[in-house]
Amino acid sequence: MAALKNWKSSLFDCFEDVNTCCYGFWCCPCLACTVSGRFGENYCLPLCDILTPSVCAACGVPLFVPPAALSMRASIRNKRGIAGSLCKDILASCCCVWCSWCQMHRELKEHTPVVVVMQQPVTLPGPTVVNVQANPIMMLNPNAAPPPGGFQHAAQNPAWFQSRP
Repeated sequence: MAALKNWKSSLFDCFEDVNTCCYGFWCCPCLACTVSGRFGENYCLPLCDILTPSVCAACGVPLFVPPAALSMRASIRNKRGIAGSLCKDILASCCCVWCSWCQMHRELKEHTPVVVVMQQPVTLPGPTVVNVQANPIMMLNPNAAPPPGGFQHAAQNPAWFQSRP
């Protein structure tokens, strides 16, 4: 069995990653959904933590442990081989749920693979050129009768083009 390792950062090391700290402080539900998605779970799983207290209070069950935060923390710890116990996970999830989500985010942030898709540039063909002939407006019929008034068509009298001596 492999030796268990520690978390990459402790529970209160929020200032190691200021972006995660601000994300967790200003919008902890969004951070929790991001952590859940990065871990491969449904993005909406942390919303159970918001709904569970109201449902439990309506049923008269006193519940102080956020189920999604606790289950995600225990799963990440077990899957990554991180030392700890379920009691410590419950304590972190109950006493400082924001710090717990930030710690999980920092842990997954370092292990999340970055996928880079390389694609060759696509060259588009040049514009298509279409040659269009204009329709003639009037066509001459060589078999037609000569025009009135003594005019002759040049094709009927080739001598017309010859110069006089």
